[in-house]
Amino acid sequence: MSGVAARETTSDTIEETTEDGFLDGRITLRQPARGYRAGIDAVLLAASVQARSGERALEAGAGVGVASACLAARVPGLEVDGLELQPGMVALAQENMRRNGFAERVSIIEGDIGMPARDLAALGLEPNSYHHVFANPPFHDPAASPVSPNESKAKAHMTLGSDLEDWVRFACVMARPKATVTFIHRADALATLLAALQGHVGGIEIFPLWPALGKAASRVIVRGVRGSRGPLLLRQGLVLHRKDGRFSEAAEAILRGGEALHFDRA
Repeated sequence: MSGVAARETTSDTIEETTEDGFLDGRITLRQPARGYRAGIDAVLLAASVQARSGERALEAGAGVGVASACLAARVPGLEVDGLELQPGMVALAQENMRRNGFAERVSIIEGDIGMPARDLAALGLEPNSYHHVFANPPFHDPAASPVSPNESKAKAHMTLGSDLEDWVRFACVMARPKATVTFIHRADALATLLAALQGHVGGIEIFPLWPALGKAASRVIVRGVRGSRGPLLLRQGLVLHRKDGRFSEAAEAILRGGEALHFDRA
């Protein structure tokens, strides 16, 4: 992923942006030069969504649309909606979809995961209608971590009033029966995420992301099926880096080649 800085004054306070390439340059997206910036987590999340042409997917907390764009690039004919709280990020995301030719299939909408179902429906996000719901929720608890002075970064990284139960509740409200619900999160938050999913999602697969061989997993992807009673499976996971620091061959295939992440083959 590469970036070229550009400065632009907008009405939504995001003045300085970079243009960053993803999937080996297949898509180029603008995002804030400072504050929260999407990276490989968003690409890996998109790769883990088992979507097919003709289905509908929803990203909660879409940011500038990195995960939504990567998913749309991999699955032609898939319709993707994204819900994002920050107006400036929404504006960038909408522009990103237009610039990459996804505007007819990918819609990024301003809104909050805590909105009542009727208000979400009024935005065009119909509850119980999506084949796949996916998210990269805020990672840090403000009670345990200092809040970033950058408002955008703080909103993206801190829970700020919403916790994992809120994200799971939103996903399950929006997902149709037997839909997949997928999250990427910190490995040390796994117990909290599993507790939130209990009773709502079954057939859960836990997929660790190992920074390198011999290193503890820093992230996990957790995917389940709404309403399923299937057993929990702990998958082998993916080693992201070789000893020399380069991406592993399997990671390269996903991050640059745009391939799907197959939990049973990685």
